[in-house]
Amino acid sequence: MRYYPHALSNEEVEKWIERNIERYNNDGFGLWAVIRKADNQFLGDCGITLQNIDGDILPEIGFHIIKTYCNKGYATEAAEACKKYAIDVLGFKSIYSYSEVGNKASQRVSSKIGMTRVRTFKKDGTEEVVYEFHLD
Repeated sequence: MRYYPHALSNEEVEKWIERNIERYNNDGFGLWAVIRKADNQFLGDCGITLQNIDGDILPEIGFHIIKTYCNKGYATEAAEACKKYAIDVLGFKSIYSYSEVGNKASQRVSSKIGMTRVRTFKKDGTEEVVYEFHLD
């Protein structure tokens, strides 16, 4: 939760879950649990959601890996699978990712899966970096 304004309260968690259920009902996709196959360990989440990125509603790959499991390639593997799904199954020609300017780890994941930094924008007063992968 380092790049979130605060840890979520129980009420905020319930609203977050409801919002994600709505995404599946409305869009047909959303966030998935990231589970390590070797031992079924829950590692975090990753998926595709429609996000307001500088005034445009765009498909975005989001990922949240529990700190204990960071820097082991799980976010990169999950984000790459989501990118492939967004293009091959959902038919998106472009997919995005964004993170706070200081979140270098997330930006490295975006770069590793072939995304290019395209711009920055302000979200709730915070400078965000936008990455894009576009089919040619």
